[in-house]
Amino acid sequence: MAKDTTEPAIAISQPAARVSFAAAATFVVLLATLHFIEPEFDPSWRFISEYALGRYGWVMALAFLSLAVSYVGLFIALRSQLRTIVGRIGLALILVSAIGLAMAGIFTTDPMTTSPDAATTSGTLHNVGGTLGLAMTFAAAIISWKLARNPAWSMARRPLLWAAGIAVASTVAFIVFMIMVIPSDGKFGPDVPVGWPGRIEILAYSAWLMVVARQAIRVHGQNP
Repeated sequence: MAKDTTEPAIAISQPAARVSFAAAATFVVLLATLHFIEPEFDPSWRFISEYALGRYGWVMALAFLSLAVSYVGLFIALRSQLRTIVGRIGLALILVSAIGLAMAGIFTTDPMTTSPDAATTSGTLHNVGGTLGLAMTFAAAIISWKLARNPAWSMARRPLLWAAGIAVASTVAFIVFMIMVIPSDGKFGPDVPVGWPGRIEILAYSAWLMVVARQAIRVHGQNP
């Protein structure tokens, strides 16, 4: 059996874990707030990125950047706990996700009704960031699996696996839903209800971030 090269739990950066938890919670609060202050964006068919097009667009940008900070914080908190090749791949994917979310915050999306030939540079870069953000699916699965196998994290095994399972399932469901409902001409509208599945997916990953960060704090507390 391969030797476990994971360092002791005392090496967890508790401040970084707290920042990760707080930043993910901030994203959730800001996203919820946008549903009230920008009601013109119907959540049943408008993507959350479009909140950046409204009067309070800076709130959506700040929300995306907060989520990026959460990923970076989790990377710092866990890098001493994931020393194997697979674990490092998971950490690298977290940084890819962070870059994608930062791009989503910096570059404003085009309205979802924009035709592909009318896409702006900002909208295209936003979409590239969103694509990079899909790395979070694999990051969550790999990191939760590796931590769950670490004896120092034994008390956190169940919440880690549940949180990762829900997050990955939300992405799979979102992709399947998109395949089923996306119009053949690629044009979105009120009759294409893609809004809620995307919101569920991003909230599932925010929950995963908070669960892992919270468990990191607990594991650190158990090994002072």
